[in-house]
Formats: sequence, C-alpha cells, structure tokens
Amino acid sequence: MKRILFALGLTALMVSCARKDWKDTSLPASERASLLLKEMTLEEKVGQMCQYVAPCYVPPGQGSPYKNIDATDENLGNKDLADKIRRGEVGSFLHCLTPKEATALQELAQESRLKVPLLIGIDAIHGNALIEGCTVYPTNINLASTFNPELLETIGAETAAEMRQRGLYWTFGPNLDVARDPRWGRMGETFGEDALLVSEMGKHEIWGLQGRDRDLSTHVLACAKHLIAGGEPFGGLNAAPMDVSEGKLREIYLPPFIAAIKEAGVGTVMAAHNEVNGIPCHGNKWLLQDLLRDEMGFDGFVVSDWMDIERLHSMHHWAPDSTEAFVRSVEAGIDMHMQGDNYFEAVVAAVNSGRIPEKRIDQAAGKILEMKFALGLFENPVPEIKTVIEGVGDHGKTALEAARQGLVLLKNDGILPLSSPRRLFVVGPNADSQTILGDWAVPQSDSAVVTVAEGIRDAFPSASIDTLCFGGKISNVDARTIAVARHKASAADVCIVVVGENSQRYSAFGRTCGENCDRDNLDLPGMQQQLLEAVCASGKPVVMILMTGRANSIEWAKDNVSAILNVWEPGQAGGQAIAEVLAGQVNPSGKLPVTMPRSVGQVQNVYNYKHSQYSRQFATSVSGCLFPFGYGLSYSKFSFSEPVLEAAEGDGYGTVSIEVRNDGPYDGGEVVQLYISQEYASVTRPVKELKAFKRIFLKNGESTTVKFEVTTDMLKCFGAGGKWSVEPGEYTLLTGNSSADEDLKSTTLTVK
Repeated sequence: MKRILFALGLTALMVSCARKDWKDTSLPASERASLLLKEMTLEEKVGQMCQYVAPCYVPPGQGSPYKNIDATDENLGNKDLADKIRRGEVGSFLHCLTPKEATALQELAQESRLKVPLLIGIDAIHGNALIEGCTVYPTNINLASTFNPELLETIGAETAAEMRQRGLYWTFGPNLDVARDPRWGRMGETFGEDALLVSEMGKHEIWGLQGRDRDLSTHVLACAKHLIAGGEPFGGLNAAPMDVSEGKLREIYLPPFIAAIKEAGVGTVMAAHNEVNGIPCHGNKWLLQDLLRDEMGFDGFVVSDWMDIERLHSMHHWAPDSTEAFVRSVEAGIDMHMQGDNYFEAVVAAVNSGRIPEKRIDQAAGKILEMKFALGLFENPVPEIKTVIEGVGDHGKTALEAARQGLVLLKNDGILPLSSPRRLFVVGPNADSQTILGDWAVPQSDSAVVTVAEGIRDAFPSASIDTLCFGGKISNVDARTIAVARHKASAADVCIVVVGENSQRYSAFGRTCGENCDRDNLDLPGMQQQLLEAVCASGKPVVMILMTGRANSIEWAKDNVSAILNVWEPGQAGGQAIAEVLAGQVNPSGKLPVTMPRSVGQVQNVYNYKHSQYSRQFATSVSGCLFPFGYGLSYSKFSFSEPVLEAAEGDGYGTVSIEVRNDGPYDGGEVVQLYISQEYASVTRPVKELKAFKRIFLKNGESTTVKFEVTTDMLKCFGAGGKWSVEPGEYTLLTGNSSADEDLKSTTLTVK
C-alpha cells in the first residue's frame, strides 16, 4: 500500500510540474522566464539581447518607418527591421517618442512566434524630458544641490508614471558617475563630486522609479550608469581612459553602485564608454562578472552604451574587428547590445561554433525576460494609452519646489532680496531661453516653460523692465551688442545678468556643455565675460545669474558683482523659482555638490583632497577653491553649537548632536553636514570626507537638535592590506553647513 501511495504521489508531483506554464501569472517572474527559455530557439534568445533605436529617428522621406530604420552609417545594413521583430530577433527599443510608435512596435512583436513583448526605454534623466509635454525637472546637478534625497524619490515616481503612460518602461538613469573634473561636459547630468551624496541621491531616485520593493508592475526599470570611473577622464574628455588604484575605485567610484544594487535593487546596469587600467569597460570581465555579479550580488542585466561594443575595435583598438568585439563583450558580461546590426549574427555564430556556451545566452536572455515579466508586459503587451500626464499639476509643483531648493546663493553684499526696484535691466543669452531646461530635454511648448525674464516680470509687476536677450544665443553676444547693454544698464536701478552655458542638444543655439561637449577652460564661453564687465562698468548694482551645467571659473565676478545666484539648469519652472528668490518670496537654501575652482589650471579641485595636495602653493595665483563643496548662503543666519559626542550604546561609536538655530530674519532651509577626518592611517587619507547630512527647515527664531549616529561604515577605509577596516587612532568629527574649515566645528573620537 505504501508503495502504491508513493507512486501515486510521485505521479501527481510529475503531473503538477509538467503543468507549469510560463503563461501562468501566479508564478514568480524568474520562474516564468526559465520556463519560456525552454521553448525558445537560440535565435529567439539572442534576439532578446538586441536593441535598436526607434523608427522616429529616420529622417523624413527616407522610406517606411520599418525599413532603413536609421540612415546613419553604422546601421545601413539594416534593410527590414520589421521582419526582424516578427522573427523574434529584436528584444528592445530605445527612444520611442510617441505612444503611437510604441504601440506599433509592440503590435509587430505580437506577430512573432512566441509573442514576446519589447522592452522600450528612454533617457529620462531629469524627468521624461525627451518627450514634449512631459515634466522637465531641474537637472541632476540642481537636484544634488537640494541635498534632499526624498525629493528625488518623489521625482522618480512621477517620472515613472509619465513614462508608463507613453508605453515606456525603462529609463537609462540615474547617472551615478562621480564628477571630479568640471571640464567634462556631463557634470550637470551627475549628482556631483562626493560618493556619499551621489549614493544617496541615486538610491532614492531608483526607489522612486522602481518602487521600494522593485514593484515593476506599477513602476519602470532603472539603470545605474556608467560602470565605471568616467567622471574623471584624462583631459576632461568624455570616454577618455582612466587609470585608477583599487583603493580609489572602491572608496570614490564604487559606493554609488553598491548602494544602487544592495539597497535599492536596481534592475539594470550600463557599462561606461571608457577603459579602466587598460581594459575597456565593455570587455572587462573582472568588472562585469567578478566585481559586479559575484562580489556585489547584482541580479539584473547589463546593457551596453550606444554602440560602445563596436568601439572596442574602432576606438579602443582592443578587438581586431567588430565581430570579435561582439563576442568578447558577451564573454565579459554584457547582456544587451544598444543599437546597430551584425551583433545578432555574430553572437549566434559564436554559440554554434562552441566559443560562447548557450548557458551564457540563457543567463542574459533569462534576466531580460524576467524584467519583462515583472513589468507586466506579457499581460499588457500593447497598453491602452489613456490621456497622458502633462508637465503641470502636481508634477509641475514638484518641479517648482525642486528648483527652489536647488538654487545656490554664492555671494550677497546685501542687495538681495531686491526691495521694490523701479527699473530693472535683464540681460544675457540665458535670460529668455529654453537653455534653462538643460541637457536630455527637447524643446517644450513656450507656455510650459518659465524663463528668467518671464519670472522676473511676474515677480516685479510694478517695475519697469528692459531686456536684451541676444535671441538666446551665446554667439550673438558681440562688441556692438555689448555696447548697447552698457547703455541700457546705465538707465536701470539694478542689472540682472544671466550668463553661463548651453547644454541643449536639440537646438541650433550652440552647445557648450552636456554630453560630448567638453572644454579646455572653465571661463564663460564667448564674449559673456566682456558683457558682464560692461554692465558692471555702468556703476549700477549687478546681480549675476549663473546658468550652467558645470562648475565655471567666475573669480572676477566674485570680486566685482553685488550678488551671484548659481541656478545650474533649473528646469521648466526655473524662471519662477529664480524670481521668487530675487524678490525674497523664497529663501535660498541650495548647497554646492561640487567644488568651484578659480581656474581650469587648478583642476583637479575637490574638497576631499589629500593633505599633501597644497603643501606647495601656486607661484602667481591664489591656491585653493573659489567656492567650497557644500557651500551656499541664505537670507537668514543659522548658528551651530559645538558638536557633542554622546556615548555609544552597544557596539557603535556614539552619536554626534548639534543644536542649530535660525537667528533670522527669514524662515528657511539649511543643510547640516557631518565630515570625518582621520589624520593618520595605513594609507594617506583625505583631509575630510562627508559622512552624513540632513536638510532641515526652521522658522525665524526656531531651533532644533540634529543627531548623526557614527557607524562603522563612516570610519572604515580601504587600507594598505587591500581590505576594509576601522583602524585605531583619532578621528575628528566636523559639523557645520559647508566643507570649508571656517564653517565647521569639531570634536574628537578615539578608536582603540
């Protein structure tokens, strides 16, 4: 009888297992992906690893949107992408700019044998700003200036909602590069120069995009990029090589990715353009397998950057041809190829020849399928696109609040806030232009964007306002127009000069900043410096509005203008936020997430330098930065008590307490910062490192106590033995509202 029952039970179990179907929505996404893989041909699996740019990129008049999909040289071999989709040889698209296009592509995928949906992605870097009508939030460097990670989570969630309503399910962000060279044009796309700040902002954005528990059924897939160390390229040039010690890699560049993977559960990672220590990132097995997957525990898939696998041959001269580059990238750990032909054929051939084991293809395709199941794409492959969310309403309010918190007041001799000026002169190429949107944003409807000039008109309705905006082009600033500006300035009570850079990739206004817009100096481009000097020569008070995507050298301005407001690129509501600060309706509270150098000759100029860096001084100029990391003025005066180190409970190192008081005369926000300095160790240490921060808001006369727990992670370093440890010795705990020594007070912790 027992044998009969056992046999019946075994039979029932086998029947139960046999009945498992990848279409069963009750199964976990990973299990459904495994089951589907068993039904797929090799070609269908490799197809999941292939991504193409959307048909909208075809120039008008160059054929059907599904033939000759891209007229660029690298894609001329692609004669019928529609048939590829129908055969299941395409797994993903990027940059579909209309719901109609996303729907059409998904309908094509439903004609394939297994009806596997496409994963459609876009660069939603600061909002889904590549699509007209979506909310354009401030750029990442602005958002970092808020020192408000929770705000990033809100923006991430709102971005996810706007993406899903347009048939988009994957964003190539956040950018977790640690920007250590302002010559590099992508500084504005990052969260700054400090590993902790980048980690916190990036982690919260991922939580917003994906959901706290990676609930992709109602969110979108995030992508941590670029792995790794691209923010300090040789010469400041994007994609230039990087040689870096393991200690610096682990202490500066890896922490944001560790936070993204271990804390936020990011679903995808993008490899970097550059090489690290002689091995291109797209072919670096130690980076993509040993470190990323084995050590850090990454469980998603890795996508290439735009055609960077081909550049293993053409740019890095590391692979003898593109076919070999394709194969090496798969062997190293790249799971999806972004854009272009010939990859599919090369990978299929490498598997058939035995060079790439099919289990490696299963690993890559399986993770891609798992994310598609988790996103709910199999159940709703052709989503019903309802009325889409526009960049107004609650999302617009978030964009405005982010802009307010991200404005950094660098200088104020008392002129701000402006007190009922009768005559204002607003001048500069960025005064009335959509350069306020920054990089990774298409031109938006004029009604959706508040420029600086428009914001000032609204904030000062009784003032007479004259303007000279140069058509929004830096190149239009010339000797003749500068003379006109000086004449107009002499008739004003206050002059507001809006200068800086232009990161707009989709305009003909002359980009000077942004991706692949690197510079060999940090001065104001064109003749903007001459414009500023001419307006100052009028003898009237000058407020400088610096609109830029990088840290500029503005030493002359610091010495000669009345006030400097660094607004970065504050997004669609930026003009309103700027005007509110000028009028005193908003008290500025932003802090610099990067150090501002006096000149390009001082690069590298970061706050967490080594003790020996300034043991010698420059012979003919001032050493040290122009404005330090973490710095930003307020219309209020905040006083900080001496930090008190309270005894630890258990195995901790104690708690630092600081009393902060708003001594007025305005209500306002402040960012309390904790730095730690270890003077002696087995390896030389930075003079100080940011270890914690907290944004607070205090009314005039109000005070509060801020506490930071001192943890092991704050004290450990990657020592001479190549291991993390807390070394014995004295640690100085510094608290205040910037990284400058004069803004910090200290206490000492001894570790035995």
